[in-house]
Amino acid sequence: MSAPAPQAGQPAWRVDDDGWLDAARRCPSPNADPRPQGTAVDLLVVHNISLPPGEFGGAHVQQLFCSQLDPTAHPYFASIAALRVSAHFLIERDGTLTQFVSCEARAWHAGVSSFRGRVRCNDFSIGVELEGTDFIPFADAQYQTLALLVPALVRRYPLSAARAHSEISAGRKTDPGPCFDWSRVSALAALRADAS
Repeated sequence: MSAPAPQAGQPAWRVDDDGWLDAARRCPSPNADPRPQGTAVDLLVVHNISLPPGEFGGAHVQQLFCSQLDPTAHPYFASIAALRVSAHFLIERDGTLTQFVSCEARAWHAGVSSFRGRVRCNDFSIGVELEGTDFIPFADAQYQTLALLVPALVRRYPLSAARAHSEISAGRKTDPGPCFDWSRVSALAALRADAS
């Protein structure tokens, strides 16, 4: 089921005071913790993920983010099933939007990272995973969902920048890769305006 797009006359998507988006399916992850007190959430980080690598569909990403991935379901899973990772949001190929962690909390998506001299980007960022790989174009439905999600986040949080996972974890990560078109989402493009 895809996240519903606001129709004419309907309110835009909204993040509530507890950090949950009204338009997203909820799948709470245990892989989260409180942000440091007083931390402003001002960075959006874009990732990609597919499980098994290069395969789309199914519930494996959701299972990974909820620490429920069966290590025997695929040979690749044995090496990652014990990881404790999450993201705030996942956008599947058909545009379906799932939220795993409240935006008020710290999701474990960035790992070792830095941005503008600050380390531990998980502390001050929101992580959005796109179902995909570095070298396959993302689906129109994913860009459409992002175009609704990002403005909702900007209305609720003082986001001032958007970066690729590869930019905040240079040399360690490569996602979302060269096929991701930042210009297709105007709100993202605006947050990229100062990218160096």
